[in-house]
Amino acid sequence: MAKINLLPWRQDRRKEQQRQFFTLMGLSAVLVVVLVLFTYLEFSRQISHQQQRNQYLNDYVKKLQEQIKEVAGLEEKKELMVKRIDAIQDLQRSRPDMVHLFDELVRIIPEGVHLTTLKQSGANLDFVGMAQSNSRVATFMRNIDQSEWFADAQLVSIEEDAKSKDVSIRFTLKAKHVNKAELATKDQTTPGAKPAAKSTAEKKL
Repeated sequence: MAKINLLPWRQDRRKEQQRQFFTLMGLSAVLVVVLVLFTYLEFSRQISHQQQRNQYLNDYVKKLQEQIKEVAGLEEKKELMVKRIDAIQDLQRSRPDMVHLFDELVRIIPEGVHLTTLKQSGANLDFVGMAQSNSRVATFMRNIDQSEWFADAQLVSIEEDAKSKDVSIRFTLKAKHVNKAELATKDQTTPGAKPAAKSTAEKKL
């Protein structure tokens, strides 16, 4: 009976199996590296894309903030211009009022009274003057309350001036600068409007 030596065949087969195993291991390692590299590149691409989007949004936000600042500056300029226009319109409206005020003032100052100081703050008027007697001051106050452009005459102080020979009374009084014709028109158009208060000139003196 012939004997066959199978040892070389088994060794060759084992070597072939080992070679195939290492080949598969190598291919698997390469595949894993390729997958890892692909995943890394994909994540890097997504991160880069997101960073670009974030940068775009940041730049857009900065532009919006600059535009908001410009709008705020324009609003401030607009408010300033509106105030200037209102001031100019107030001056234009007050021009005829000032003319009427001084014209009326000349008309209501009685004989024996002359003013030394006249100050105006808004609608408030301060009169300082000299008069020959208390009755002249009372007449002046009545004229103020009866005037179309003045109202609410109030005596602040009155005293004798011993240094003056002809004019012996120094007085200070307050009043309001108003247009009673306009007030009357407003009162007629306002429901439940109360009548104007009576003169207090005689009560003050």
